[in-house]
Amino acid sequence: MASQTTEINVKTNPADETIRLGPLAVRFLVTGENSAGSVAAFELYVPAAKRLAALAHSHDHYEETIYGIEGVLTWTVNGKPVEVTPGQALCIPRGAVHRFDNNGAEDVKALCVISPAAVGPEFFREAAEVINAAAGGPPDKAKMIAIMLRHGLTPAAPPTQA
Repeated sequence: MASQTTEINVKTNPADETIRLGPLAVRFLVTGENSAGSVAAFELYVPAAKRLAALAHSHDHYEETIYGIEGVLTWTVNGKPVEVTPGQALCIPRGAVHRFDNNGAEDVKALCVISPAAVGPEFFREAAEVINAAAGGPPDKAKMIAIMLRHGLTPAAPPTQA
């Protein structure tokens, strides 16, 4: 009986690109295609004093875990601010509304892990087109919402005024 060998395509940094979303940058280290859909992991770079241009959002199909490498990134999860510093991790559960800001004077580098790998470089490439087209101004909200919905992110309703 002849044994069958399955060829496994293993390589580092499969996307081999840095996606720039205005001042932010994303670099995928593992994509769903390279993990049989089990996990995606990317580095996130956020310059000092920069806010996330996209809307607060949630996702029902995966958890997102953030690990701080450099700087302090403030995540707001279900309305509660949580600072992630180097060496700390934050797991954002499915359905939790979240966003982030770099409120500090130091650039941030964080590792983001999505499990299962429901989002990949395609989402960030599409979002980058809209954000970069805004040339530093607010991105087209309708286009951002359409991209988010297409990739399984649910935009949060804006906060109500009291």
